[in-house]
Amino acid sequence: MDHLITQPHFGRAGQAPLRAYSPGDDFYEMLIETHRGLSDDDSRLVNARLVLLLANHVGDLDVLREALQAARAGIGSAP
Repeated sequence: MDHLITQPHFGRAGQAPLRAYSPGDDFYEMLIETHRGLSDDDSRLVNARLVLLLANHVGDLDVLREALQAARAGIGSAP
């Protein structure tokens, strides 16, 4: 895999985090808050929409292929 960034890469443009893990924590909190109060079905729908929105944002099919392979690795039987 050449293109996919797998190391922590969270942040805000032009801002240096106080601690390396802080932006990742901030994202986790936003993600949890997004799901708060949703049913399981609605939460799955939000996740599906989020995947499609972020995939569209990335746009590069090679990077998306790497991401899909990395996400699938070790889960279930190989396709």
